[in-house]
Amino acid sequence: MTVDPNDVMSIGNRLLERYPDTFTKEFNRNKEAVQTLTNVNSIHLRNRIAGYITRQKQ
Repeated sequence: MTVDPNDVMSIGNRLLERYPDTFTKEFNRNKEAVQTLTNVNSIHLRNRIAGYITRQKQ
């Protein structure tokens, strides 16, 4: 199943707006934060969101 890039960006931007201090430049920490802050069941989607947030923080 593919993930819509617009969904990834939308969710990532909302998380960055609501919890800006939670995320860092480290992918693994962002991955854990996305897991705790959302109810995303798909590991692939969680990793895409964490990767997007990591790129935005750099």
